[in-house]
Amino acid sequence: MAAGGSSWSAMDPSFETQNGAVDRLKKLYPAVNEEKSPLPRAWSAKEKYNYIGLSQNNLRVHYKGHGKTHRDAASVQATHPIPAACGLYYFEVKIVSKGRDGYMGIGLSAQGVNMNRLPGWDKQSYGYHGDDGHSFCSSGTGQPYGPTFTTGDVIGCGVNLIDNSCFYTKNGHNLGTAFTELPPNLYPTVGLQTPGEVVDANFGQEPFVFDIEDMMNELRSKTRLSIYDYPVYEDQGEWQAILNNIIYRMVSTYLVHHGYCNTAEAFAHITNQPFNEDIGSIKNRQRILKLVLAGRMGEAIERTSRLYPGLLEHNQNLLFMLKCRQFVEMVNGSDVEVCPRRNIGGFSPSYNLSPRPNSPIQTSVIQSTKNYSNNKTKPTVEELNQNNAAMNGSSNIPVIRTTDDSDVEMDTAEEIQNGHADNSCNGKLITNSSNGYQNGNGHSNICSNDRFEEEDEEDMDVDTALRKSCKPAVERILEFGRELYSMSQRLKVEQGSSEHNEKMLEDAFSLLAYSNPWASPVGWQLDHAQRESVCASLNSAILESQNKPRKPPLEVAMAHAQELVRLMSSSGLGSCAFASVSDLMEH
Repeated sequence: MAAGGSSWSAMDPSFETQNGAVDRLKKLYPAVNEEKSPLPRAWSAKEKYNYIGLSQNNLRVHYKGHGKTHRDAASVQATHPIPAACGLYYFEVKIVSKGRDGYMGIGLSAQGVNMNRLPGWDKQSYGYHGDDGHSFCSSGTGQPYGPTFTTGDVIGCGVNLIDNSCFYTKNGHNLGTAFTELPPNLYPTVGLQTPGEVVDANFGQEPFVFDIEDMMNELRSKTRLSIYDYPVYEDQGEWQAILNNIIYRMVSTYLVHHGYCNTAEAFAHITNQPFNEDIGSIKNRQRILKLVLAGRMGEAIERTSRLYPGLLEHNQNLLFMLKCRQFVEMVNGSDVEVCPRRNIGGFSPSYNLSPRPNSPIQTSVIQSTKNYSNNKTKPTVEELNQNNAAMNGSSNIPVIRTTDDSDVEMDTAEEIQNGHADNSCNGKLITNSSNGYQNGNGHSNICSNDRFEEEDEEDMDVDTALRKSCKPAVERILEFGRELYSMSQRLKVEQGSSEHNEKMLEDAFSLLAYSNPWASPVGWQLDHAQRESVCASLNSAILESQNKPRKPPLEVAMAHAQELVRLMSSSGLGSCAFASVSDLMEH
């Protein structure tokens, strides 16, 4: 069936990518790994006969020979063969001009085929010719196939890499199967023979005239059904019970691995499976991972050391990775060790400055101290209050007031709770900022009934009065950076050079080179999504220390299935394009 508009011209195949749009070829052929098997995107400047001329980014082909006999025929191949992982490959050729006689051929050919011939005339060469509408299959003698084509027509060539067949289209209409039992690794090919012949190619950089995606969806559905209908043993008794038990255990271990405690218990109850997991251990891991996902690396490291003694001491590379992430979070303003906290249970984890989630301006500790370090004149109290109000977007903040020319004090928590401010929740004080120098990086407490650990509730709050004696944030970051560098040197001496550790440290330290690290080339580190891989590594290490697998069996099985699909691709099995594991899981 036809799909809107047939008016298109040759253009740069990377045009859409350069303009921020999704590369259509990657969308059409998601299973193709172009690092190993590049897709055809243009005609080859090398694999062509001398009578062929190329222009417009090697997408336009024109004839420049004499065109007196068939010996003047000339062809050109695409830059790369068609990858088997495409599953269904398709390209279109528009006849810009039929020239003198319209002796043109469109089709496929293997590497090494004579380019002084039209496609289809030689062995392992296949073509559909415009002057007579015949198809040529490795022979100079054609077979009636379809209509002739001329100036303005758009001819499409499709290759089904599942059954190794080829079909053609004309102006969006399928002409049916032309060739079967095709060999692998064929190149898109076009041939011309008389003066004035000009054609343009569309390898997918623009929408096709023919609706190839509809055909792809049909093949995808057939592949999915073949998987679902794969025959199993007719005896469904004991074998089926064993299979169900294995599947239930895989799902259960997955839920436990990722800390979905309540879901795991409910699943065990529904499936009548025993649930003998240590709920306390699951919740401990969950609390640690929540701290990591919140960017509170200092607390996560401290709690890991407390709950799992010896884990980090015996896994120094893991500890180094966690501390590198802590450095990044310090720059981000999510984990800045500037104040000592209440000593609870003998531990004094550092206070975390978390950026306000609704703040319109995200400010790093580098920016937050910029004005302070560059301003030799001490700001007035009024300026401090104005700065607090401006950066926090609210007037309901602790007000700084003076008692003489030098001392600056704040309304205490008791005064605010007794009516001096209404920024509280459930009777608990919520402070948006502590002083004029934090410039929008004040810690924000959120009212919630959820707690990481009930006995540590007080440990989550910070005594506002302690902030006046805090070490400047940037100074603490630099001090932490020196400690981190010393650790890297020690690990280098003890374990040898590690490119991974060196790259991690270099990327983290590079953030300090920019006044606005979020907009820098290394700003990707500040993305919250980067915390997830840290979570996964820490979670796996904790589980391994408890003699449990680093990865749940369900994820291992998924990885095996995906690897099998990749092996199908490398083995030239086109059905791999429609055997997506994630697609099957969604359905």
